[in-house]
Amino acid sequence: MRCEIVAIGTELLLGQIVDTNSSWIGEQLALNGIDSHFQTKVGDNFKRMESCIRQGLERSDALICCGGLGPTQDDITRDVISHIMEVNLVRDESIVGKIQEMFESRGRIMTDNNRRQADIPAGASPIPKMPGTAPGLYCPIGGKVIYAVPGVPYEMREMMKHFILPDLQKRSGQRAVIRSRVLRTWGNSESGLAEVLADRIEQLDQIGNPTLAFLASGIEGIKVRITAKATNEADAQSILSKEETLLRALLGDIVFGIDDETIETVVLGKLRAKNLTLAVGESLTGGVMSSRLSSVDPKMNIFKGAVISAPQTRTTGARRALKSAEYAREKYGTEVGIAVVIPDPCESRPRGTVYLGIIIGNKEFSDEIALPGDRDRLRNYAVISVMNYCRKLLS
Repeated sequence: MRCEIVAIGTELLLGQIVDTNSSWIGEQLALNGIDSHFQTKVGDNFKRMESCIRQGLERSDALICCGGLGPTQDDITRDVISHIMEVNLVRDESIVGKIQEMFESRGRIMTDNNRRQADIPAGASPIPKMPGTAPGLYCPIGGKVIYAVPGVPYEMREMMKHFILPDLQKRSGQRAVIRSRVLRTWGNSESGLAEVLADRIEQLDQIGNPTLAFLASGIEGIKVRITAKATNEADAQSILSKEETLLRALLGDIVFGIDDETIETVVLGKLRAKNLTLAVGESLTGGVMSSRLSSVDPKMNIFKGAVISAPQTRTTGARRALKSAEYAREKYGTEVGIAVVIPDPCESRPRGTVYLGIIIGNKEFSDEIALPGDRDRLRNYAVISVMNYCRKLLS
């Protein structure tokens, strides 16, 4: 069973509204084991809408058209669908009554243009769930089907949950689940990861299940998404776990977390497990690191505070970072101090050079790395780099 999504509205193409509906629908289709290979956006134009919907019907078993069911002149989804079905629109007076009741319950008067929301292509039927004034449409076309839903997110989601998803499951004739797991990495490029995993990707292309995809996430590193399809939840999770184990063996310690884990949640978790507290020096990062840490440790049980000032020292090189880390650690009385600094002006180092300094108990660790980007990106890259260094040391 393949289901395609067509998001309708010129405002989507102009960027005036972000299309969160398609991403939510796509997620729900995946969770219910329904394959979805295409998502399309199209403006409020009859010919272009007709072309998109016809193309979708050629390559998919079902279409979900989202938007264009309102009362205004540019709401023409029902008109386009009736044209494709080669039938006339028929006004459903029972729906007119429901719309009128909704207006009256809000102390408002229904205008005549709202009546056209009750126009339904002959042979189609309204979706039983109707949270707003726009009814959804269930439109069979041969052995295929078009579901038309409003663009209002709450109304669309109610129709999806209570009618469309169950109907798609019934039409598919089989129960399946699609689940994904994301490995979060830091320290290699997308092309570098692709090279490391080239043989495994080739193997999976032959097997077909699970599949791998790379998701570049800027200052959050590269994500490797594993997607598995199975007949039940337990089997899907088993496939994901086996593949995760294999990939971790190939990738090594550049994998710092999975799914929604961030570098700061991982580092704080390791500190908590070892009963250690943390302070940071932020002469370069200017509060970026403490903002990230305090957002996941708001009571500051593990992360105790930050010093946002340049280290007062005559030292150069990585020693400057260690001095900054030590100063923060002493100020807040923590077992661990971390800092990242730029070279002293007297040092002749390439642009983007930063020094990492970490003190854990009585042990000192330091490194020198080169980072890309303007000052804002440099700060963010520096934060995740020094926290990732700390993660490795704690491991």
